[in-house]
Amino acid sequence: MLIFTTVIFFVEVVGGLWSGSLALLSDAMHMLGDSTGLIVAAVAVALGRRGRTLTATYGYKRFEILATVVNAAAVSAISVWIVVEAIARLRSGEQVDTLMMLVVGAIGLVANVFGAVVLHGHREEGMNIEGAFLHVLVDLFGSVAVIAAALIMRWTLITWADTAASLVIAALILPRAVKLLVQSVNVLLERAPGGIDVETIEKELSTIPGVVSVHDLHVWSLDGMQLLATCHVVVDQRNCDIYECGVLDVAQQVLRDNGIEHSTIQLESAAHHSHETHCGAVTEAGEVA
Repeated sequence: MLIFTTVIFFVEVVGGLWSGSLALLSDAMHMLGDSTGLIVAAVAVALGRRGRTLTATYGYKRFEILATVVNAAAVSAISVWIVVEAIARLRSGEQVDTLMMLVVGAIGLVANVFGAVVLHGHREEGMNIEGAFLHVLVDLFGSVAVIAAALIMRWTLITWADTAASLVIAALILPRAVKLLVQSVNVLLERAPGGIDVETIEKELSTIPGVVSVHDLHVWSLDGMQLLATCHVVVDQRNCDIYECGVLDVAQQVLRDNGIEHSTIQLESAAHHSHETHCGAVTEAGEVA
C-alpha cells in the first residue's frame, strides 16, 4: 500500500506541474499525507521492536508522534498554500493542459478504486485498515474532482474549474490535517487523552474502602493509543492494612475499567504527605494550586 500511494503521488506531482493543474497538485499533497503516514507507521513499528533501554526507558514509541506532528504541520501548511495559490489564480486565469490533467486524474481514479477494493475486504482487521480505507475513499473523491474539472474546462472553457476543484480538495485535507496536528501535539504535551475524565477517575479512586485521598493523578499516552497513569493514594492505615484491604488491586482495577492498563500507584499514609514534593491540587480553572 505504501508503494501504491507513493507512485500515485509522484505521478500526480509530475502531471500537475506539466499540465499546470492546481487541482492535481492538491490531490498529490493529499497522497503525500497518506504516504508519509504509512512511512511513519512502518518506521514506528521497526523502532518499537527495539524495546526500552536504560536511557530510553519508555522505548521509542514517541517517535511516531514526533513524525506525525511534522507531517501534519507540513500538510496543513501546504493546504494553506493551495488556498492562497487558488485565490491568486482566480485573478490570473492561468491556462491548464486539460488533456494531461484528464489522463493523470483517470490514472489516479483507477488506482484509488483498486486500493479501495483491496482494503474493503480487510476493514474488520483493525482501526488502521479502516482508517486507510477511508483515506483512499477521500483520495478517490479527489480524483473525481480533478476529472470533473478537466471535463468542464474542455467542454465549457470555464478556466476556474481547476481552481474550484483544488479548493474542494484543500477543504478535504486541511480540517483533517489540523485535527491530527492538535491531537499529536496534545500527546507531546502529555495532556489527558480525549475521552478520559481525570476528575471522575480521581473520585472513583477516592471511594475505595480505606482510601483517605488521592493526589498527583496523571494520565497520558506515549503514542496516542496506550494509556498510562501514575498517582499517590493515601490510605488510613489505622483502620485498614494496605494488603489486607486490597487497596492496590482495587485501584488498578478502577484504572483498567477506564481503559488504563499500565499504571504506577504509590500507596502512602497521611503522615507521609508532609515529606514529599507533589504537583498540588487542580483547581476548577484547571490551574495547579
